[in-house]
Amino acid sequence: MLFFSFMVLTPLLPLYLSDTFGAGKHTIGLILSGYTLTALMMRSVSGYLVDSRPRKLVLMVCYGLFAFFFAGYFVTGWSLVLFALIRTLHGAPFGAATVANSTVAIDVLHPTRRAEGIGYYGLSNNIATALSPSVGLYIYELTGNYNLIFLIALLASALGVCINATLKLAPRELQTKSQKLSLDRFFLVKGWRESIAMVCYAYSYGVLATYLAIYGKERLGIIGGSGLFFMILSAGLILSRLIGTRTLRQGKIVHNAALGICISVFGYILFASVAKPWAFYGSALIIGLGNGHMFPAFQNMFINLAPHSQRGTANSTLLTSWDVGMGLGIVVGGALSEAMGYGAAFYSAAMVNVFGVIYFFWQVKGNYLRNRLR
Repeated sequence: MLFFSFMVLTPLLPLYLSDTFGAGKHTIGLILSGYTLTALMMRSVSGYLVDSRPRKLVLMVCYGLFAFFFAGYFVTGWSLVLFALIRTLHGAPFGAATVANSTVAIDVLHPTRRAEGIGYYGLSNNIATALSPSVGLYIYELTGNYNLIFLIALLASALGVCINATLKLAPRELQTKSQKLSLDRFFLVKGWRESIAMVCYAYSYGVLATYLAIYGKERLGIIGGSGLFFMILSAGLILSRLIGTRTLRQGKIVHNAALGICISVFGYILFASVAKPWAFYGSALIIGLGNGHMFPAFQNMFINLAPHSQRGTANSTLLTSWDVGMGLGIVVGGALSEAMGYGAAFYSAAMVNVFGVIYFFWQVKGNYLRNRLR
């Protein structure tokens, strides 16, 4: 519900800003990046809060505020400034809720099945992330009504709050006793190499997810195909997660991460280099297969680099890295498309992803194997 409500709007917001306010590509990129900026600012703080306060309380407050902000979208049509303000503020509870939600999910997993369980938890996020744009685009094509999409997002997020209210967590000792604040309480320093790699992968996805609908419409003449793109992407994610959980259970975390990033990079190269419908849809399957292996493996890597008392910090570091990459993808992708066209934006996504793959084998793999705690 968390990721469904967030992603059901994502591919439509560039269209909404263009249709409602006549905003240009660069303006759209700047406005939409505000959400990512506040989510990024809140990630590290929320990781500390999740580790030092009752986790269910933090989760309910943050998730409740995340749902509440969807009501503000109904009045954003009054002015572009109002939209930018509400969208930017909305990023803060989203950033905090994702950290709290994933940390609580790890808490309820048995240690012997944690790697596998993280894979299934990530699968739920990825299914929502992949299916919700299809739902949003399909409903918009039928109705042309943005307010209906805002309502669906509001109801989905409210349902998520209700579901989390039923959680029963075992009591734990809070880490609050005169601890000296340090960088490692807000950012998992041992995982900085993993963070750089994650920024690269998120940049590529940020460019793709944000500008896919407009690119398909303007360059390929695919008006209703964006929804199908995300459906195919979700099929790849589901398939790879179901296969990948077995190898995660066997402890093959580095294997899964390496396999995932090597598959994904071919998808981004195909999307950028071949402006044909078959490449448009084929890349969706390839990227889905790759990301489905990559993301849960990286989440396990971050968790295994951190002591149990810093589980929230580990999750926030992973998600902060993803936010940084997504934000850069939105801003830089918008600037490149404005200056040189969408082809340049998608080529940048492919090249940054290639660098991320090289960097993984050069720096990340060895760092993880040397520093893992479990």
